Amino acid sequence: MHGEGAEFSFAGEGLKRALAQAHLPALMPAIAFLTGDLSALDPAWQCDLADQAQRPQPQGGLSATAQQLARERAHALIEHWQARGCPPPPDLEPARLDAILRFVTGPVDAAVGGLLLHELGLAEPVGHDWPPRAGLGADFKVVVIGAGMSGLVASWHLSRLGIAHTVLERQAQIGGVWVENTYPGCRLDTSNFCYSYSFAQQANWRHFFSPRDEVRRYFEEVAREHGLLRHIQLGTQVQALRYDEAHCCWQIDIEREGRRDTLRAQAVISAVGQLNRPRLPDIAGLERFKGQAWHTARWRHDVDLRGLRVGVIGTGASAFQVVPQVARQAASLTVFQRSAPWVVDTPAYTRELPPALHWLLTHLPGYNAWYRFEQFWVAVEGRRRYSQVDPAWRRSGSVSALNAQLRDMLEAQIAQAYAGRPDLQRVMTPDYPPYAKRMLRDDGAWPAALQAGHVSVVSTPIAEVTEDGVRDADGRVHALDVLIYGTGFAASQFLNSLRVSGLGGVDLHQQWGLEPKAYQGVCVPGFPNLFMLYGPNTNLITNGSLVLFSEIEIEYVMRCLRTLGERGARAMVCTEEASEHYNARIDAAARSMAYGIEGVSNWYKSSSGRVTQNWPLSTVDFWRQMQTVQMQDFRFLGLPGR
Repeated sequence: MHGEGAEFSFAGEGLKRALAQAHLPALMPAIAFLTGDLSALDPAWQCDLADQAQRPQPQGGLSATAQQLARERAHALIEHWQARGCPPPPDLEPARLDAILRFVTGPVDAAVGGLLLHELGLAEPVGHDWPPRAGLGADFKVVVIGAGMSGLVASWHLSRLGIAHTVLERQAQIGGVWVENTYPGCRLDTSNFCYSYSFAQQANWRHFFSPRDEVRRYFEEVAREHGLLRHIQLGTQVQALRYDEAHCCWQIDIEREGRRDTLRAQAVISAVGQLNRPRLPDIAGLERFKGQAWHTARWRHDVDLRGLRVGVIGTGASAFQVVPQVARQAASLTVFQRSAPWVVDTPAYTRELPPALHWLLTHLPGYNAWYRFEQFWVAVEGRRRYSQVDPAWRRSGSVSALNAQLRDMLEAQIAQAYAGRPDLQRVMTPDYPPYAKRMLRDDGAWPAALQAGHVSVVSTPIAEVTEDGVRDADGRVHALDVLIYGTGFAASQFLNSLRVSGLGGVDLHQQWGLEPKAYQGVCVPGFPNLFMLYGPNTNLITNGSLVLFSEIEIEYVMRCLRTLGERGARAMVCTEEASEHYNARIDAAARSMAYGIEGVSNWYKSSSGRVTQNWPLSTVDFWRQMQTVQMQDFRFLGLPGR
């Protein structure tokens, strides 16, 4: 049991015990919203969230006195609310709602209000006032490729608007990467509250950062509860997309249960994601190794690692989660590191929510939404400034004064974590600025594993893989029984599992070459009614939530479909000029971020050196640009009378 019901209540000592573990920066605005009483918003217990993303402190850094005062006020307001029969939240006039929002966000541009309401789940969903099927003809059909996080939100919007669609998923289950990645230790490294849909917010999370199975169950529950399963075809591999110009439609070649077929649809929404094609390291001799070998995304659960000599190549996100798990089983573990990761100390990384906090989140109406909202805003406004480049900054290993400040803090944490191992402290201190590569979370498991007596770290480059192990550049041979590749994915090769041909038979991958680009991250010139979710330059490293970005993107796609309905057109395609102008702006912004500087290698860049993954501006900028379809940036095909 997790403590629900019996131990806590809204009365007496039970409430006091619950409030003792409550997260106050989210609790107080939640109570103000629930009761309409703005006395919950005393400035004495308002947090400055600016530094919480990098230096998270319990209760947002509030003093013990401020915490006590806040809990006393919360107790009184909740008891009064209960005495009134626990009424639903009152209808708040805009000024009062705005005051509650600003208690969390601080002063912000009024234009951001729509985004804030969206993330709280208070905004009307896009299209709520549109005509049936967004004005599209009854024969207009959409195919969505992928039933992971983005594919499900696409299906939800299409279902709401009554637009006929089919979701094609190659796996036997829904959930995308959370189906494919089953390696030990797999879990979120962002808050599970933020890694959830605004329209399907969940209060019953068990962890701060959920394990893989908990995340996968969430998506399954969303699909079931919202009636999406009837639209999904599992076990269906999409092989090719071909645009039929004469009929303004896509022909979709699929394979299912060994049989091939061709479907037709007026629009295609790609939700295939970026992290679905494992990348093996470019090392000589991989095929010679006689032991067992696999990628973390293709985990071999049939191999018992107990008593074996195991090698892990890579220290990225997946390897970072795998290594502590493997260290508990293997007779010996050798970690081959090319580049050390920066690590954010996160004590709650693998913890369950405290029973009292879990109880309040599931029993106090709306608290879970405000808890999610507070974490969202910390991520949106708290991190990006640490990765912005100051052109006048000259200190090596950092890109600005704030970035250097962050580096100093992280180096101090490394020194403490490896206090007894100066050799590991040296090799585990990165030589590049924070946020130039993906930063990882840890609760102490990583340094503990690396300092175990049977674990060794090899930072010398690998020369080759041999029949019996790995030979490093110094000539030393590391004998192994098992070799595990934690070497990431072919992230820059967007849609690389598909053959895609558009207007004039142009091949998408040939058009892209080494630099995938998309207008708004969604549309590509020459490919009408092909919309991408999680496309080029829509990944995140410092700000916001991938779920939020997917929601914003599919809402933009819905606006595009409505535009088609209003124009009476069959298809729309962005112009070369609009795409070039848009991507020039993105490229310039990327060069001003730590991950975009010259001399830094990361998976955010293609082999040409262009940042193809990340959104380099603010979350608010992305939200704003996606609210309107700029008609002049598109050509419309299949117009009436043409």
